[in-house]
Amino acid sequence: MKNLKPFGPSIGKTKISQNFLNKLNKEFDDKSTTKKIDYSSKLSSQIKNEIKISNNFIQKNLKKEITNNIKIFLSNEKIKNIKKINILNLWVVRQFKGEYNPIHYHEGDLSGVGYLKLPKNMTKNKLVTNKKIKTNGTIDFINGQKGFLSKSIYNVEPKVRDLLIFPNYLMHTAYPFNINGERRSFSFNAKIIYNK
Repeated sequence: MKNLKPFGPSIGKTKISQNFLNKLNKEFDDKSTTKKIDYSSKLSSQIKNEIKISNNFIQKNLKKEITNNIKIFLSNEKIKNIKKINILNLWVVRQFKGEYNPIHYHEGDLSGVGYLKLPKNMTKNKLVTNKKIKTNGTIDFINGQKGFLSKSIYNVEPKVRDLLIFPNYLMHTAYPFNINGERRSFSFNAKIIYNK
């Protein structure tokens, strides 16, 4: 886990295990044909296919790895008096050409996004080839305003198995991309209970 400080709030960056990735991809593939668990209407995205993962599956297969990463992230920030970490929710986002997630923030105390599948050459822009900053399919974190010696946007080009952990209030957006393929990610929200 590496804690990054592009501006005020920290962002933790690490990798999920291959086992975590395989289990979550399989669960999503098994459940994605069921309309009953579509989560799109509850989220801010302009994406058709988002599925909430059951609490039972989270507890059994994902919670340990997520909470361990959260503890490391908080420890790097010198926060050690943690009693319990509750995963409030976790969902998988299946994004295709032209879909995007507008600027938004989350609930809880900490949130995370991890990457399960990405199209090859997703950040390439067929329309503009001389761009220095590649935004297609990337994620921007936004904080404050641009000023002298102050950045307000931190752009991350995702890689499969990347996990980013950040404060729930940190605004962010996922850009559309213009090639065929699937950008599959998961997001979660967590509540931190501290020792008194």
